[in-house]
Amino acid sequence: MQRLRVPQGRPLDGLGGNLGLHPATLLGICLGALLLVRLVALMLNATDLFFDEAQYWSWGKEPAFGYFSKPPLIAWIIGATTKLCGDSTFCVRLPAPILHTATAAVIFWIGRRFISVTVGFWASLAFATLPGITLSSGIISTDVPLLLCWALALWAYLELLETARWWPAILLGIAFGVGLNAKYAMAFFVLSAGVHMAIAPTARRLLADPRLWVGLGLGALLILPNMAWNLSNKFATFAHTADNAKWGGALLNIGKGFEFAGAQLGVFGPILFVALVSIAWRGWRERLPDRERLLLSFTLPVLLLITAQAFVSRAHANWAAVAYVAGTLLVTSALLRLGQSFWLKRSLALHLAIAALLSVGLAGAGRFTLSGVGDPFQRLLGWKGLVDNTSAIIEQASVAGKPYKAVFADDRSITAELLYYMRSGKTPVRAWREDGRPRDHYELTRPFNDPAQVPVLLVSVRRDATNITKHFQSAELVAEHKIPAGLGEPRTVRFYALSGFKIPGLKSEPSKP
Repeated sequence: MQRLRVPQGRPLDGLGGNLGLHPATLLGICLGALLLVRLVALMLNATDLFFDEAQYWSWGKEPAFGYFSKPPLIAWIIGATTKLCGDSTFCVRLPAPILHTATAAVIFWIGRRFISVTVGFWASLAFATLPGITLSSGIISTDVPLLLCWALALWAYLELLETARWWPAILLGIAFGVGLNAKYAMAFFVLSAGVHMAIAPTARRLLADPRLWVGLGLGALLILPNMAWNLSNKFATFAHTADNAKWGGALLNIGKGFEFAGAQLGVFGPILFVALVSIAWRGWRERLPDRERLLLSFTLPVLLLITAQAFVSRAHANWAAVAYVAGTLLVTSALLRLGQSFWLKRSLALHLAIAALLSVGLAGAGRFTLSGVGDPFQRLLGWKGLVDNTSAIIEQASVAGKPYKAVFADDRSITAELLYYMRSGKTPVRAWREDGRPRDHYELTRPFNDPAQVPVLLVSVRRDATNITKHFQSAELVAEHKIPAGLGEPRTVRFYALSGFKIPGLKSEPSKP
């Protein structure tokens, strides 16, 4: 495949080019400075650990090849980080800005290696400052390692097209397999590669190349332990993924579809997203250069597929995140080729301003509201306060000589927060589970099923807890608190002392100590 050449220009213009620095050196300084700022922002972040983050943290304390709703990589990463750094919210979230910086570096290398150093420089900066990446750098999620694996797999795929060496096959296999262990969305990579082979005859020779199949085979081997875990747990992760897609209801949701499409303006940035749509439309009407067609193949199919899912049922804004690895390279290459680099600079300035505002906002979370929005960080606040109230009630009962033998909640999010913020406590945290298929990892691994483990404290965020209290001979409302969640509406939490478990045991796995 012929290498795409774009005007080199002066990639340092407006960014210190008169210093005479090599683009890679300047990029290293920029990415390093951005990482340092993000680490400081992470230290100053005033939000509590969100319940998904708390859930991943708890998984990391129980290493396994799989978990109810996700493959295991995110738990392994957090487990390794907290073992070295501690269990603070800073340490739990620490891998996010570091891994995103690594992904930006890989994007630079792809651009430099296969298009031009100019494209690599600007694409790396563009990706590192995307609004979605800025937001993701302040939390820990499965997308963080997924994006790095996707970028490495894209690099390997391009090398397979360019060279006859075997190392790209090994890199492809490792990146693909590790990526699947981060999130099953890594499977979209095969779809994108298939689309590229369909539109690029020169790429079809890879179908007869044993390196491609060795790479994919290696990736399959790396995900086999997770498949074995799913097999032994009634394919819990696959069932959850199917439930998450919500294909059981009316298969048309126009509002959710447009909501997802609009959200992409925020994830990729308005300037770059409009440019991406324009480039895709141009590619439909006229032939793009080969490299840009390849990048479009690893961008558009994922976006179209998730957009279709959104119109059919629903889709979260981050579900198409992998599209923006190649998408950033595509937009950068096309804008530079068309002599419109000023849009890149305007986008960069806008994204840096958004990053600054977000960092300041997170540091002051819970101290301000926005007109028409209220407290923008309400969902990330109040969790520690909720658990502090729980701990106080447990302590009061213990002092009174009537200690609770366990505590459980009627909501997965509360269970995760109890596990994280009560990590130094002695009262076991359980999960309530009715008969039937478990609905989350805690119902699967730590259900409340011991009739002797009473009295037990129920922490409920629901108005009516009778679906649980009816299973006990005694259910006393011991407290009702309104827990502040920033400056937004407080959470009403009710605490029940339960005793006299009526059911001799639930159909579930034994409780863990």
